[in-house]
Amino acid sequence: MVCVVKIYGKPELNDPVLIEGLPGIGFVANIAALHLIHELNAKLFAEITSSSFQDIAVTTEKGGTRSPINQLYYHKSRNGGRDLIIWYGNTQALTTFGQYELCGRVLDLAEELGCHYIITLGGFKKEQTTKKPQIYCAATDPETLKTPLNLGAKIMVGQIFGLAGITIGIAKLRNHKGFSLLVETTGTYPDVEAAHQAVTALTKYLKLKTDLTKLDVAAEKTKKILESFGLIRQVKQEKKKEESPFRWFV
Repeated sequence: MVCVVKIYGKPELNDPVLIEGLPGIGFVANIAALHLIHELNAKLFAEITSSSFQDIAVTTEKGGTRSPINQLYYHKSRNGGRDLIIWYGNTQALTTFGQYELCGRVLDLAEELGCHYIITLGGFKKEQTTKKPQIYCAATDPETLKTPLNLGAKIMVGQIFGLAGITIGIAKLRNHKGFSLLVETTGTYPDVEAAHQAVTALTKYLKLKTDLTKLDVAAEKTKKILESFGLIRQVKQEKKKEESPFRWFV
């Protein structure tokens, strides 16, 4: 298996927080991460490709190509808050080995930049949701769990699949701290309202200010990217099955 990290330059960061925002249920994390990147004018500093990503390339309107990729952005706080590393991409790995390899490589790089705190985002699949979706949480330890609970989240009981779960689990093994925020969603389309709940809780904890009315922009861009890879169509077709062919949607 090959997982290649191309680094364009390592930023000098002060005790940064890593925020995972890859595609998953309802694309909640994807929308939230892209919104933060836009609003904070975060800077790209690394890109990751893996042989466990989809074996396709998508053509653009101008004749170029877009490939499955993960990216790392950084934001340096100017108001006394925490510096950030934002993990964004248009895919997760398609194999168990690939997921763990990808997670390990990202955490290795984050540690080199002084990061010891991780927050993962995602959706929690429900057949029906309320106008204000509930947030669920899990954490690396009981003390850290108090943070998302104080943000209004409820304790998650069950399993967290994909990078949202793996990253928190491995972070604990590496003696890091962190938590996962999972928002209720039907999971069949890019869920702006669920992403709104995730960003609201996240920005409250990190003491960030973003224009939440612009979440629609991130959602529309996310939708177009995922449609180009056929991923939204795949979810709709498979929603009645027990498991989607793409494991990371579960």
